[in-house]
Amino acid sequence: MSDTPVILKVTDLHAKVADQDQEILTGVDLELRRGEVHAIMGPNGSGKSTLAKVIAGHPGYEVTAGQVELDGKDVLEMEPDERSLAGLFLAFQYPVDIPGVSIANFLRTALQARTEEGEELDLFDYTDLLLERMELLEMDASFAERPVNDGFSGGEKKRNEILQMAMLQPTVAIMDETDSGLDIDALKVVASGVNKLREESPEMSILLITHYQRLLNHIVPDVVHVMVGGRIVRTGGSEVALDLEEAGYKDWKDRETATAEG
Repeated sequence: MSDTPVILKVTDLHAKVADQDQEILTGVDLELRRGEVHAIMGPNGSGKSTLAKVIAGHPGYEVTAGQVELDGKDVLEMEPDERSLAGLFLAFQYPVDIPGVSIANFLRTALQARTEEGEELDLFDYTDLLLERMELLEMDASFAERPVNDGFSGGEKKRNEILQMAMLQPTVAIMDETDSGLDIDALKVVASGVNKLREESPEMSILLITHYQRLLNHIVPDVVHVMVGGRIVRTGGSEVALDLEEAGYKDWKDRETATAEG
């Protein structure tokens, strides 16, 4: 057992879509330690993205049982903005467009929200930080003047998510199917950015949600979980992802069906 403290703890978490009776999360247990990278894999409809949204505080979902703790604090009692301020970050599977708002202004507003009340973020310090972060991620400075995700390719949207991570420096970053819609070149660029942030901030913990092994070839996880039927059914090392790549999810789906019917 590692002596590294648990930073994110999910205990017997149950959740459903608000105003519906069907549970999507049926008892998720998860412990993410400081500095670790965990991957959650599973078929469509298994609850992976729902887990990410519930932890982040999406209003479209209702928690019916269980706990989520960030560094010992009750996440479920926090509003979404409070969760962000506490150190949670969610990189969206489908980032939204915000026409008319530049990336530079968007990120400046986000950082201003983290300063002490009444304190103004220094424009020159902010600009230096933004340029330094973009250089780290090998992004052209002109990217910051573009409207947020407006007219972006899939790869550009995902790189913008990584830039937000670099600026906000979260305690726990949840990446919801970051590889979705990316060709191999875009995937390598995004993975390279994540790996650079890991090297620079070794205490940052990352929860990767994905269908496919290919992302894990570039962002190597410490732990891999398999989610089926709204709960985690297997946990192990990188060999878990390799097994899934070869055998798929059919056996796990059959076991969950048999359990539910039994």
